[in-house]
Amino acid sequence: MEPVAALSSQRRRHRRPSSDPAPARKDGPVSEPKLLSGGNPQIPKGDGDGPVQAYIAAMPGWKQEVGRRLDALVEEMVPGARKAVKWNTPFYGAPDGEGWFLAFHCFTRYVKVTFFRGTLLDPPPPVSSKQGDVRYVHLDEGAAWDEGPLRDWISQASRLPGERL
Repeated sequence: MEPVAALSSQRRRHRRPSSDPAPARKDGPVSEPKLLSGGNPQIPKGDGDGPVQAYIAAMPGWKQEVGRRLDALVEEMVPGARKAVKWNTPFYGAPDGEGWFLAFHCFTRYVKVTFFRGTLLDPPPPVSSKQGDVRYVHLDEGAAWDEGPLRDWISQASRLPGERL
């Protein structure tokens, strides 16, 4: 009987004093999104500008400025573009269309911009894909990238039928 009493006594001594703050609950609000492989932010899916801005704000380091610039280019080239975050990736669609024309995603050394109907763009974006019409642009840290082709591709892509996902 004594060993149980001794253990019980030890437990009481190690209790958290009532003045100490309670440990954070796992189901409570999360202050910063988790970064997945390559630094891609884990953001809950959602429609509208809010989830996209949360994703961009959570992008690490230099990638955040790339995300801001891409978002600004889409807004400039396609006023009223629809936005959403799906699968931890921002998506953009034509204002009055269905489907999506562009998305981007963080990788370790670059931000990958996806044009879902990229093979139909003139000229097509430089990086090919195993997925039908998809073409990519990789935006690297410190590399100068010409916004001219991006503007043109965004404008062209927004006028094509969107990809339904």
